[in-house]
Amino acid sequence: MKNLKRMLFVSIVVALASQVSIGLVSSDFRVSAGIILYVIFLFYYEDLKPIPTGILSGIIVNLLRSILYYFTMGNFGHEILSFQIEILFYTFYAIIYYLLTNENNKKSINYIFLVMLISDFGANIIELLIRTIIGSSPFPWEITSTLFLVALVRSGITWLALNLFKYYKMLLIKEEHEERYKRLLWLTSQLKTEMYWMEKNMENIENVMSDSYRLFEMINTDEDKDSWGERSIGIARDIHEIKKENGLAIRGIKEITESELKDEKMSFKDIISILFETMKREIRRLNKNIELEIHMEENFYTSQHYYLMSIFRNLVMNSIDAIPDTQKNGKISIIHRIVDGEHVFMVSDNGSGIDEEGLEHIFSPGYSTKINYDTGEINRGLGLSIVKHIVEKQLEGSLKVSSTKGKGTTIYIYIPKHSLEVS
Repeated sequence: MKNLKRMLFVSIVVALASQVSIGLVSSDFRVSAGIILYVIFLFYYEDLKPIPTGILSGIIVNLLRSILYYFTMGNFGHEILSFQIEILFYTFYAIIYYLLTNENNKKSINYIFLVMLISDFGANIIELLIRTIIGSSPFPWEITSTLFLVALVRSGITWLALNLFKYYKMLLIKEEHEERYKRLLWLTSQLKTEMYWMEKNMENIENVMSDSYRLFEMINTDEDKDSWGERSIGIARDIHEIKKENGLAIRGIKEITESELKDEKMSFKDIISILFETMKREIRRLNKNIELEIHMEENFYTSQHYYLMSIFRNLVMNSIDAIPDTQKNGKISIIHRIVDGEHVFMVSDNGSGIDEEGLEHIFSPGYSTKINYDTGEINRGLGLSIVKHIVEKQLEGSLKVSSTKGKGTTIYIYIPKHSLEVS
């Protein structure tokens, strides 16, 4: 429904722009500015389908011109057939454009310029040929050079507009990144202050642990009974101080994150783009042979981008860890679908997998199957427990996991649309 509304909107705008036109050969054959906006919309709306949009644009152009002609002249006359034939121009333009573009080249403005030139000239020739056949008149070969010039001019205008939009967008992105960087620096400086209390508490915790163990030894050996009560009170007092200071740190971090991280909405496409580039760099840093692919069904805007980024970063990092260094065909995929009012995300890998016993505990804090046997370092095991908390508590969703030992793992995440999307 959303794509249909967008296609209808684009077709109406194209139809309105098509009223800016000039006649060639006769008043029946006209070239208009509508096709310029058609290509611009195709370039920036990736989910817009060229052929259906082209056909619909041609139909609405025909209807609009017919209505305007009727109110101007009081009748349709033979012009109605001429307007109907113009539908062919948009249809064949869309078909040629579609056949000459694919996912790899449709974002190259220079390549699109050549596609526009061929599509424009080809569609005009086809329309003119049909007009001459219907009118039983010879094909006006002398106009072909003019049609090529028209195609060149319209394609050039579109190329210039696309480049202007591109550089304007780059300027906005640069300014936005600079602003985010400034906020990040400010946020980091505030978090550093709160970390002081946490680091200070670590020393206090070590002292309490030492005092507790000392008391345990004294009780175990029945040593200096008279001091047990005072030592217990001292330990309780120290724990109370640790709790108080830890509470200050947590409250400070909450205040910072709740106020500073209330960023404006962000598109899912941009989230995935940032994630893709970041994870590719991490894969290169680890010198692993892993292919990362992402399939997105539909773009949407969300104010929960920090949560989404945390979810996917933890899941992808888990998948990277699960693929052995020696594996030559590692693959991680993120697939997005919308099913029954829910966003469904599937994160899969073909790594070492998890056995049935491990599946029962993977969402428990501290549980980890990843150990570096060379260094003895063990993964903290917090990633999946964080993901579970965010999905279930913050986003009102659910998740499940399926895994086969030695073949790989897939995490399924279900989040209601109302918990993620903003208009």
